[in-house]
Amino acid sequence: MLIDSFQRKISYLRVSVTDRCDFRCNYCMPEDMDFLSKKDVLSLEELNRICNTFIELGVKKLRITGGEPLVRKNIMQLFYNLGNKLGNELEELSLTTNGSQLEKYAKDLFKSGVRRINVSLDSLEKNKFKKITRFGDLNKVIKGIMTAKNVGLKVKINTVALKGINDDEILDLIDWCGKNKFSLTFIEVMPMGEIGEKRLDQYMPLTDVKKLIQTKYSITKDSLKTAGPATYVHCHETDQKIGFITPHTHNFCELCNRVRITCTGEMYMCLGQQDKADLKKPIRQSENNQALKETIYEAIKRKPKGHDFSISREKEKEYVPRHMSVTGG
Repeated sequence: MLIDSFQRKISYLRVSVTDRCDFRCNYCMPEDMDFLSKKDVLSLEELNRICNTFIELGVKKLRITGGEPLVRKNIMQLFYNLGNKLGNELEELSLTTNGSQLEKYAKDLFKSGVRRINVSLDSLEKNKFKKITRFGDLNKVIKGIMTAKNVGLKVKINTVALKGINDDEILDLIDWCGKNKFSLTFIEVMPMGEIGEKRLDQYMPLTDVKKLIQTKYSITKDSLKTAGPATYVHCHETDQKIGFITPHTHNFCELCNRVRITCTGEMYMCLGQQDKADLKKPIRQSENNQALKETIYEAIKRKPKGHDFSISREKEKEYVPRHMSVTGG
């Protein structure tokens, strides 16, 4: 089992399979984003090998992320390979997606063993959705979400709260998710990577979101604890749980049980820190996994107690310089 220096058991792995995305969300990346060369990205076989090694070391939950993971060629091959581990060593295989490819892949995802997906959705208004994502088609995403629901996938909607952009839709999103029995989580904007805009102008603390919710709905604290960083409330009128991920207004690191692998084989022990370990070198130098395991063990010892996010850091190099799509959402 992987245990860090603060006695936290690392049982959750998030793996980015690509930095590429068919959207260019304006809080995530610039419109003219430079993506990695394909030669720099791990093969699906290498990604599968890394995941299986972590499963051997005690990881129970695995989430596939991106960029947009479903734009990766032959990605279902990886889902089916990892799905074979479910029910034995692996407890859960899940996905974070922007929803653009769900109509095509939802049925195959369910067949592979995926039962739960997170869908990033920041607006229910067609024109606003286009403005936020730059290239996104809201109708296509909604069709994909409904297809996922119909094949039996449990859907959680993730919404980044953006001041002056989608704050007028907070109540509408709660109503829509409530009617469709979707979980809903609000997220504070993450200061990661240069986007060509000031995130401070976008930032809306979730304390303000809660106040807005309470103008229409009755909410009480919910005791739900998951493998993620969210805290939850129960919305009585819609009978749903609403989550809040607050990297700025509340540090959520004390129970962190996860690490992240990029599509280039870099292991980040913390989303908000720059320390990393190179897993590409040991898997390409030897077919034996011993060197890979030793690299992982050494890196886990360096996992920090908490992140260092600060939305007020606008000066060059004072925010986390890599984009969220590189590390994995």
